[in-house]
Amino acid sequence: MKSISRRKFLGDSALAASAAPIVAGALAAPFLPSARAGEPGPNEKVRLGLIGSGGMGQGDLECFFGNPEVDCVVVCDVDDAQIAKGVQICEQRRGKKPDTVKDFRRVLDRPDVDVVLIATPDHWHALPTVLACQAGKDVYVEKPLAKSIDEGRAMLEAAKRHNRVVQMGSQWRSCRHIQEAAAFVRSGKLGKVSLVRGWTYLDWLHSVGNPPDGAPPASVDYNFWLGPAPARPFNPNRFHFNFRWFWDYAGGLMTDWGVHLLNMMLMGMGPEPPRTAASSGGKYVFDDAEETPDSQVTVYEFPSYMLVWEHKAGLGVGINNRPWGVSWAGTEGTIIVNDAGWELVIERRAGNLEPAKHPGTGDPRPAHVRNFLDCVKSRQQPDLNLEIAHHVSTVAHLGNLAYRSGHKITWNAEQEKIVGDPAADALVGAPYRAPWKLPYRRRAEA
Repeated sequence: MKSISRRKFLGDSALAASAAPIVAGALAAPFLPSARAGEPGPNEKVRLGLIGSGGMGQGDLECFFGNPEVDCVVVCDVDDAQIAKGVQICEQRRGKKPDTVKDFRRVLDRPDVDVVLIATPDHWHALPTVLACQAGKDVYVEKPLAKSIDEGRAMLEAAKRHNRVVQMGSQWRSCRHIQEAAAFVRSGKLGKVSLVRGWTYLDWLHSVGNPPDGAPPASVDYNFWLGPAPARPFNPNRFHFNFRWFWDYAGGLMTDWGVHLLNMMLMGMGPEPPRTAASSGGKYVFDDAEETPDSQVTVYEFPSYMLVWEHKAGLGVGINNRPWGVSWAGTEGTIIVNDAGWELVIERRAGNLEPAKHPGTGDPRPAHVRNFLDCVKSRQQPDLNLEIAHHVSTVAHLGNLAYRSGHKITWNAEQEKIVGDPAADALVGAPYRAPWKLPYRRRAEA
């Protein structure tokens, strides 16, 4: 299979383009477990409810439909235009029209929904996932796990309490050649690994400008779109694709591409948490309304190694002449990996390895979705379960917390607390706008 282009990686994998969230009104009573008699058997249909029918939701829906046992019974979004696109995919792929709703809770109280696919903006990942677990549904939720560390912890707690199968949609976890490269690192053959690096240089990202506030599209319930986020006037820059550049809803490239590549980096290094993080960056390329940095370098200190993340918007020539990638530097050599494959470059003074190149293994999304569906039936936890997903997303969030604090931060992983900096520690949580409340969170609502 041929390598995936940078633009296809964006459109199909990294960025949840135009993914609108689904929410309505005041909170209903807590959900009860699903009325289903039992979990789907190995040969039974898996009935899907789509929550968020934007660009990422549509791509994920297509991927789920690659499995013949999947049927989509309901499409949910706050934007009628996005609902129509999801319905069209269902009609084309399954020959029938699903039900449509704007309130995600109407998906969760249906006994004919086995699993939910959540492809909303980041600020709407946590609450639908938690309530879905309460309602007895399994969940495939797009990355990053949540907008904040505290939300991710609540999602993990909900999955544990209700014994649900939950997978984060960072599909490179299921990519065979990345698995092979990470396994080589873990084998010890690379020697002592002291530096791990990830980078992305995106020359196709452009300035969003500074358009004025205005009226939301007639097809959208904008108050529902905001949900637990602060109330603000509608601005096209804060909506659909561009929501990711504003702190109210997301964390910029650090939690977008960063989660994907941190996932890869940590596949080779294990579950130990970072002790510190320091981050520098800013708006060095674009003069526009974006809040998150277009240029950022973050350095983490782990107990046994250092990890460096960097991104740059507007440029395409990245480290090792690759627009994006991951590397592990060991005493015997360095492994470099991206979608094109992985390469082993040996150290000049080491003689235990031979240089090697291994080709890429194509689009990993079908394998990632298949892993989730198999686990729904077997009741095993998927490859990218919430323990791992929360760990990976937490590392990304810490980079942004260090950037926003303006100094090096120290992380207490056991308490999930930033030490000695109350202002930075406050950002570990995400206050919710009334009346929305998130069950199982460690930090009290503001």
